[in-house]
Amino acid sequence: MKLASATHQPSLQVVATNTATEQLVCLWVHGKSKTTQKLYRRVSGLLLGAVGKPAQYLTLGDLQNFADTLEMRGLSTSSRRTYLSVVKSLLSFGHKTGLIQVNAGAALNTPKPKDTLSQKILTEAEVRMLIASEPCERNRLIFKVFYYAGLRVSELCGLNWEDLTSNGESGQLLIYGKADKTRVVLLPRHLYTELLNSRGDAGNLEPIFRSRKKSDGGRLNPVSVTHLVKAAAVRVGLSEKASAHWLRHCHASHALNRGAPIHLLSQTLGHASVATTSKYLHAKPNDSSGLYLM
Repeated sequence: MKLASATHQPSLQVVATNTATEQLVCLWVHGKSKTTQKLYRRVSGLLLGAVGKPAQYLTLGDLQNFADTLEMRGLSTSSRRTYLSVVKSLLSFGHKTGLIQVNAGAALNTPKPKDTLSQKILTEAEVRMLIASEPCERNRLIFKVFYYAGLRVSELCGLNWEDLTSNGESGQLLIYGKADKTRVVLLPRHLYTELLNSRGDAGNLEPIFRSRKKSDGGRLNPVSVTHLVKAAAVRVGLSEKASAHWLRHCHASHALNRGAPIHLLSQTLGHASVATTSKYLHAKPNDSSGLYLM
């Protein structure tokens, strides 16, 4: 595939794949969450639509041209990294299963985005203001669970009442997280009590946080939840870029600042490795060598 000129940018349309490639994609996405499956299928469709050949015959040149196409279309560094990581995952899976003889993705470099984590961490006072200013009781509880339990959006939306159980004088949540892993998160006593008081006559299999819409069995949509946080942040004068995941970042940063052991934080957040959690140690440092200079 030739690189596009400045006057003719290649189209990024999702196209139907051939039978062999479709079988490969089906095997690859099997068992993954609906959100992940949707992303993986979209990216693989964009790739094959851009290069015009089945996945089994892709070369490094094809992948590099696809990367150039993404950049020319104005995708952010973070988005390009995500798309190319998905491509590498597809080809790696195909190679491991023997469906692809040569894994061209192994040599493909992915762009490294700017680390903006520090910009996504609010102060404790800002978090309290965000929660207190929310007029809807349900939404306030949503914000509190994000912050005190450090949940991902999909994890919160998937909570049922059966996942909330007592633990001594407080309670705990059973979280179904990424890669089908479960973990248990202990809640502050006040939050456990507030959740119980909000239950009413809801059954064990009903969502803890219900949507006002009847679709999806009354379960909240992750996009809608993110909009709730964004609207609340704008209302109190915080960044319009705020999202639900920011409260998870705040949980991590504030817990470390207050002396929480990093291995405990890693378990609470559901990280596969403490190395992932360690990024929060550098996002909001409490000291710097420059402070020692005269």
